[in-house]
Amino acid sequence: MRVTTPQTGADQPSLMQVAGALGRALGLQESGLAEEATSAFFDILALEPNNVIALYSLAKSLSAQGKNLEALKQIDAAIQVSDRFAPSYLARSLIRIKLGNFDEAIRDAETAILIDPTTDGLLPHWFRMKNLPLSANAESQPITELLELAHGLTEAEKYSEAIDLYKVNLTRCDPRYLHVILFNLSFLHSKSNAPGLAEKHLQAAISLSPDFFEAHLSLGTILENMNRGDDAIARWNMALEVESINRPENLEYKTRLLNNIGRLKERLRDYAGAESALYASLLLNMDQSAVLHHWIHLRQKQCKWPIVDGLPTDVETILEHASPLAMLGMSDDPALQRRAAERYVDAKVDKFERMAPTRLRYGHDRIRIGYLSSDLSMHAVSLLTVELFETHDREHFEVHAFCWSKEDGTPFRERVRAAFDHFHKIDTLDDQAAAELIRSLEIDVLVDLQGLTGNARPNIVARGPAPVQIAYLGYPGTSALPYVDYVVADRFIFPDALREHFSEKPLYIETGFQVSDSRRPFGAKPDRASLGLPDEAFVFCAFNNSHKITQPMFECWLRILRASPNSILWLLEDNVWAKQNLIDAAAQHGVSPERLHFAGRIDPKDYLARFQVADLFLDTTPYNAGTTANDALWAGLPILTLSGRTYVSRMAGSLLTSAGLSHLVTHSLEAYERKAIQLANDPREVASASAALAYRKSQGWLFSTSNFCARFEARLKEILF
Repeated sequence: MRVTTPQTGADQPSLMQVAGALGRALGLQESGLAEEATSAFFDILALEPNNVIALYSLAKSLSAQGKNLEALKQIDAAIQVSDRFAPSYLARSLIRIKLGNFDEAIRDAETAILIDPTTDGLLPHWFRMKNLPLSANAESQPITELLELAHGLTEAEKYSEAIDLYKVNLTRCDPRYLHVILFNLSFLHSKSNAPGLAEKHLQAAISLSPDFFEAHLSLGTILENMNRGDDAIARWNMALEVESINRPENLEYKTRLLNNIGRLKERLRDYAGAESALYASLLLNMDQSAVLHHWIHLRQKQCKWPIVDGLPTDVETILEHASPLAMLGMSDDPALQRRAAERYVDAKVDKFERMAPTRLRYGHDRIRIGYLSSDLSMHAVSLLTVELFETHDREHFEVHAFCWSKEDGTPFRERVRAAFDHFHKIDTLDDQAAAELIRSLEIDVLVDLQGLTGNARPNIVARGPAPVQIAYLGYPGTSALPYVDYVVADRFIFPDALREHFSEKPLYIETGFQVSDSRRPFGAKPDRASLGLPDEAFVFCAFNNSHKITQPMFECWLRILRASPNSILWLLEDNVWAKQNLIDAAAQHGVSPERLHFAGRIDPKDYLARFQVADLFLDTTPYNAGTTANDALWAGLPILTLSGRTYVSRMAGSLLTSAGLSHLVTHSLEAYERKAIQLANDPREVASASAALAYRKSQGWLFSTSNFCARFEARLKEILF
């Protein structure tokens, strides 16, 4: 029996003092700092020896450290102080399981349920005794037979039967295998869409076997799926602290943990943390092409130069592993870009017989055109294409959407939805079912707005569900996807030299390759002071995403700034790491950081209005501005671009050519630099270009959607008829 003497008088601690200390101790425990929490709980008990919560929590903390005999003493003391606190009996039952006292553990579990019947919902299944044998000595099934039988039920997707099988045998099996069965139960509950139960079973498995890193790995995945990203990362980091994870036979698990941390941190926009995790993974195993290309793209996003640095391999090998998207900004070699796309397709895309042969003609009264995308929402692709969807000639065309976009709740999303005759949500369909739907609706022309971008579903178009399939906008390069017949282009963006580097044939639209939206709203034009810009400076604007800014491009901009002393460079603040790296690079090249200004992301209408206070847009190469270039020209801001050999490096040049400003297209870095300096030091040409844009826009000549749509539809009729 625990004998304690309560403090009295002036020595008695205040309620607030104990509560505060208890809160801090519980926080340490929740963070997995078991030793620190243990010390804190002992300090609380020195102030208030009969504090049930402190005794109960101390027992759990000691047990987590494998000190189960000490834990048992503390939980016994908690029960002596308060014998109606059900969690204490539950904790003691788990401790007794670890000590091999199975019958006593069962009695504690029953007591917990008698005190509080709702405890049943918190107990692992092996403690739910109402209709199950209670004796630990009951005849048990060999663990191997049990696991094989349960595996068979799981393979047959008979999850509830497998769960029941485990529930019965949890009361009978050798306690040494309880953590394995709990792990399997968590998987079954996860497959049965019960993540809460899956989480509880994994926590129980970990409490029985703290070094069970497979359980930590799975628990992190479940927490991620429950949108608890920070908890998932914390769990995976805990698994990395398990000593056995460093054994050679567990290298694969450690690599997976690091990759999971990197992937999730990237999604949470912690680019530096993501890069660090993937770097550690690559040091363990360089033969991970997907991880390598994510690592490269993370460095691009942070403007961390040189992009390829610090790994035990050469640049050429790393380039051979770059993703198609990363390669767009790494090289102006169209052959390298095609090889990157082909590698992706070989790895990610299955091979199928074409569902709708190219010569198939349905003979509908109206041509059925379908648009395939996950970006039919507030996204750059839809911001360009929405008026095209609205403008199609309904006398001759029936317009379908096949969409797996998230509902963003914006009025623009509703405008996009309303632009179609038929809006098919395919987020609940797998790729085969989605392709079958397109085929069953007898779509004549399928326009893939996704390509090889994020969230793509290339195995839909790879099944060839339409007799004519066209790539457009989403991915500015060859997709190398089977059965994609054409890519929308114009003569500038797709010169004859590109034909050998594209799997698609060019579908030339003489008005220019890019459509636009004449209805996009403008906010009020701000003044420079409100944006933190000097009134008298020549403002170079460069609002491309940071992953498009290469080291040679940025160093060129710095030379331009040095040669035009009255100028500043206005950049998009894409992420904090890119901003700091750009500031540091400027300082290293003798340009004061004060000449760099950064603009945050804002509402689209205010973003458009913001272009109007700049003087000249400096484009990036080899990855040109696309939607951003369209926005800048529509707002009346001239662009200086450098056109190269690839489709993606010729986007802005195409737009300038169609806008009548081809004199702002350069073809070498030296010419680009000279032209920028000339325009900054004698801005009359810039003013003339701005006036020309304003005039052509007022006359309806600039990026006319109706002109584009008419020519696009005419080309489709040529193909089909």
